[in-house]
Amino acid sequence: MANLKEIRNRISSVTSTMKITSAIKMVSAAKLKKAQDAITAMKPYSEKLNELMSSFSGVISSSNISYLSTVRPVKKVLVVAIASNRGFCGAFNSNIVKQAKALKSQKEFSNAQFSFIVIGKKANDVLSKTEDIIQNNDEIFDDLSYENSSLIVDQIINDFADEKYDHVLLIYNSFKNAANQIVKSEQFLPIVNDSETETFQNYIFEPSMEQIVSELVPKSLKIQLFKALRDSFASEHGARMTAMHKATDNATELKEELVLTYNKARQAAITNEILEIVSGAEALKG
Repeated sequence: MANLKEIRNRISSVTSTMKITSAIKMVSAAKLKKAQDAITAMKPYSEKLNELMSSFSGVISSSNISYLSTVRPVKKVLVVAIASNRGFCGAFNSNIVKQAKALKSQKEFSNAQFSFIVIGKKANDVLSKTEDIIQNNDEIFDDLSYENSSLIVDQIINDFADEKYDHVLLIYNSFKNAANQIVKSEQFLPIVNDSETETFQNYIFEPSMEQIVSELVPKSLKIQLFKALRDSFASEHGARMTAMHKATDNATELKEELVLTYNKARQAAITNEILEIVSGAEALKG
């Protein structure tokens, strides 16, 4: 059994750790509320815009941005992987890395060459060891805005138009609640043709439908990436809050066990001292 000093040092160490994990949990809980409100307010708009893009797919094919819906043989794939800059959030970042690597095993991409745009330092640290990272945007979470995310989309659109890539995918954690985040893989380009969605034959457009679509489609893609970034941001704080809550609970349990061990060891030491005193007294009597 460890001596009393060693047990006291361990109790002190666990107490310090518990204070740190509890503080991180409270900070993430405060940030989560704001991030959750932002993504909750944005999701209906983003989802409706995606429905419109699917409905407009026929018009896109005949407009001046038809290249955004052109389906080409998949030889070069660009993956936009969204993670975080910080740890202490459980499997949040590792799930993104696993999903990004798992894409290579899919049948449709079996002969494709993969490149990555990584948003978040933690995923970049892992993927850069084995994958082709063409861009790393760690700083975007310092100022998460539509304008900053739009710059990334502009580059992706230009590269897709120049046929540098035949297929573009988004990978990110979608926020369900504070305890659950779902890893999603979405097709970014080319734009998916969904024939089951609403058609607009009975509508009158001013200006023309082609002009509306030409302006709306790039905006829709920018909204899609911005929504994914906000989703991931809220998921990160939810994952960190949950992980730190569990860590605090574990530290509390460990501290209680150590205190019990300390009390037992202290009681044993006191008992031994009493026995020694009694034995000494009996020896003097003899």
